[in-house]
Amino acid sequence: MSARFAIHPMPTVLDAQLVDQLGRYEAAQLADCMGKPQAAGSHLVGRHDGTRLVGCALTVRTRPGDHLMVQKAIDLARPGDVIVVDGGGFAEQALVGEIMVTLASKRRIAGFVIDGAVRDLQFLREQSLPVYSTAVCLRGPSRAGPGEINVCISVGGMQVRAGDIVVADADGVVTIPRDDVPAVLQAAEALSRKESATLQAVQSGDVDRHWVDAALHAGGCHFISGS
Repeated sequence: MSARFAIHPMPTVLDAQLVDQLGRYEAAQLADCMGKPQAAGSHLVGRHDGTRLVGCALTVRTRPGDHLMVQKAIDLARPGDVIVVDGGGFAEQALVGEIMVTLASKRRIAGFVIDGAVRDLQFLREQSLPVYSTAVCLRGPSRAGPGEINVCISVGGMQVRAGDIVVADADGVVTIPRDDVPAVLQAAEALSRKESATLQAVQSGDVDRHWVDAALHAGGCHFISGS
């Protein structure tokens, strides 16, 4: 059996309550709690109607431009799973379009995150099933393989393992390693409280801005007076 053409076991299902709790926070808040390695770059863009995405990752690594393993992932995915595809960022053949998105919706799959292209953009824009991709291209895919399912992949600069949690919104996509979920939830709650307090201070005009000049001075910034 080729290591590059294989379907690995499905990950265990994470407690749905934990997944739902993560979905209460903005993707940017979760990214701030974990750092850049778990946050996708700006080229991974939502193509749908703006519906938020949260679910467990079913990972796919495929040959650029080939969607055979993406098709199989739809068959394997459980309700609430997010199909996350490492297509190598190849932008010249679409891996997903109207038919596959419709099928995924019927099977209650949570959505797609694709480091590669999609097509049927007008259709996708009208759908509530979240689809994030790095490109749009009308050219269709091949379907011969090889590829792997449920392996560690790289998507949008993120390392994603099967069973990790995916949260995405209008700002972008973030993934949370499943073992880190309790700690991230705790950090996100603390950050949310801090941000709420800051916004209240801004609204009341009682905000402390001394830290800006302090940071400038600490960095050696020179304040040059006019002549």
